[in-house]
Amino acid sequence: MSKVFSAHAVSVDGYITGRDPRAGHGLGDGTALFDWYSDGDTASRVFDGFKLSGPSARVFDAIAERVGATVAGRATYDDSDGFGGGGPHPSAPLFVLSHRPVPGLGERQTLVTTGIEDAVAAAREAAGDRDVALMGGGVVTEALNAGLVDELVLHQVPILLGAGRPFFRELPAHVRLRLVEAVPAAGVTHLHYQVQR
Repeated sequence: MSKVFSAHAVSVDGYITGRDPRAGHGLGDGTALFDWYSDGDTASRVFDGFKLSGPSARVFDAIAERVGATVAGRATYDDSDGFGGGGPHPSAPLFVLSHRPVPGLGERQTLVTTGIEDAVAAAREAAGDRDVALMGGGVVTEALNAGLVDELVLHQVPILLGAGRPFFRELPAHVRLRLVEAVPAAGVTHLHYQVQR
């Protein structure tokens, strides 16, 4: 069965956006969380235009090649201007979890209004033998609460943002993680965790 995972760039103080994220303003003020996407000399095999350090390219592409479908929350969808009708991954379909209508969905986009379990189930079916990626702190928290997450990858950037959208929301109980791999790279440390059940 495919795995469900999340891979996010995150500040040391736990934010996945800069200050004031909103539609038309992308992921908030400043790009420091995402500089490592373009500060290197190794082109990504999956994402056009990404030039990462050698260690980051190895980690990033290995994760990107696993993705068969993505589930994103409404805030992430809106902040990203609907991903231009596509998705955060160049080829994987996107499932948008929202209780409100989403006008103008693209061909690779599907609205799911019945909860995280249904969104993940639909994404798993679309992903086939590949994995399901989760985008956005709200979606990741809901999926953790439902016991659906297998792995978390934190691309931890050595910066304190002080504000923005936090990665995790309130969880009802502790979630134990096991460190699988830690890869230091220029401007980022890649921390790969397995969720313990």
